[in-house]
Amino acid sequence: MRKVEERDDYVHQTSISTRWIDNDIYGHVNNVIYYAYFDTVINEYLIREGGLDIVTGSVIGVCAESFCQYHRPIRFPDVVEAGLRVSKLGNSSVRYEVGIFTRAERAAAASGYFVHVFVDRESRRPVAIPHTIRKALARLLRE
Repeated sequence: MRKVEERDDYVHQTSISTRWIDNDIYGHVNNVIYYAYFDTVINEYLIREGGLDIVTGSVIGVCAESFCQYHRPIRFPDVVEAGLRVSKLGNSSVRYEVGIFTRAERAAAASGYFVHVFVDRESRRPVAIPHTIRKALARLLRE
């Protein structure tokens, strides 16, 4: 069994409010919503810290792979805190590791990874990660 990640294992954190619609019929946040949390913490960081222009930028990040392991349920109206770090920074790709926490807990409710490949918006061919984004991602590299 994998070690359950703890809040301090992540360099950057973002708070995300759960919504009523996030709960499923079983009374907890549905599994697909966790991937939206992954997207939120990653793209919030890329936009704010890396200057990613999601509307008109010539370079965009596309998901190549993702994975989530669920440790315990969360429910609306929890506020989750998504932790973010980088485990691998390549020429055109990056592997993020993400932990999802409730405010009251140190151990992750879920953890996983997400791989972005940076591509030219028009051709969709891989390109080098732009300097400002690379610099921001380097700050998240796991020691």
